[in-house]
Formats: sequence, C-alpha cells, structure tokens
Amino acid sequence: MLAFTQHNLGKLEDLFATLGYRVRYEKGSFRTGACVLQDTRVIVVNRFSNLEIRIQSLVQLLCNMEVEVARLDEKKTAFYKMIKKEEAAL
Repeated sequence: MLAFTQHNLGKLEDLFATLGYRVRYEKGSFRTGACVLQDTRVIVVNRFSNLEIRIQSLVQLLCNMEVEVARLDEKKTAFYKMIKKEEAAL
C-alpha cells in the first residue's frame, strides 16, 4: 500500500510533470478530490482535501490514463508499476 506521506505526494507530482501534466491545488465545487480539465494537461486537486484524499485522487487519475512508460526514467517507471500493481490487487 502506498503510504500517505508528503514525500509520496511529491513523487506523484513529479511523475505527472514528467508526463506533461501540471498539478494545481485550487478550491472548487467538484465532488471528487481531483479532475483533469477538458482537453488540457492540467489536473486540478481540491485544495481543501486532506493528504490521503489528494494521493488517492492522483493515483486514481494515473491508473485511468494512458501512460507512455518510455518517457519515464528508471525510478519513475518502478514507482508507476508499483502503483499499477497495487491498484490491480484492489
């Protein structure tokens, strides 16, 4: 299980940045913890969500998108595969 720490949140943000996405923390009236703005590479995370919800939301978005693993370095590829493996086990 991915620990809900600030370090892991930073690793997720770095992974999205490598994939060409920008993660922003904004207030909004959306029901989920995060969303991808239509036809853009911007992910908006509810800034009032706690750390656990932020990480879960980003992991859920990551698992539902097409990821070009070739763009990732060795550490980010291992992190991505660990996340996918854990989500598949659930």
